[in-house]
Amino acid sequence: MPEERRGELLDTAAEVFAAQGYNATTVRQIADAAGMLAGSLYYHFDSKEAMVDEILTAFLDELWAGYDAVLAAGHGPRETIEALVTESFREIDRHRAAVAIYQKEARHLADRHPRFGYLADARRRFAGVWLGTLERGVAEGVFRTDLDIRLAYRFLRDTVWVAASWYRPGARHGPEEVARQYLSMVLDGIALRD
Repeated sequence: MPEERRGELLDTAAEVFAAQGYNATTVRQIADAAGMLAGSLYYHFDSKEAMVDEILTAFLDELWAGYDAVLAAGHGPRETIEALVTESFREIDRHRAAVAIYQKEARHLADRHPRFGYLADARRRFAGVWLGTLERGVAEGVFRTDLDIRLAYRFLRDTVWVAASWYRPGARHGPEEVARQYLSMVLDGIALRD
């Protein structure tokens, strides 16, 4: 039961951090949202830093497990991009608040707190996976050669991850359908062909 309660508290903390930002959030606000006294929260966590660390670590561990499975599958570049986008939307579905925290807070946390150095590493690794796949796609003639690969990467990254600001699990479109729609627009465009 304590582990289940701990998970519930982390979910609550993630929602509060995502809504208010890490710096603006107090332990008291998290405790209030969880329906407990602030001091009781310290029974489970030693600080709000520990809470956000656990939230982000769990999200990134799961994200990398999914990405590693995609990369190990040995697909071509287009299929790899499709699978990475789909896996990203699945992560948004499972960890929407953590994704929002990562998007808003990762750079700040990595720059200000040594404990969060892994966030800078994750950002570099993330860029390497996506840029490497795009470069491979250009080299294999799958993607256009006139694209600025770094700009294409930033567009894909931001287009996908910003969805954490509006996507809600259980909504009309599940993560796979949202990914399919995004991929259709990104890879095939939105204009009719003559």
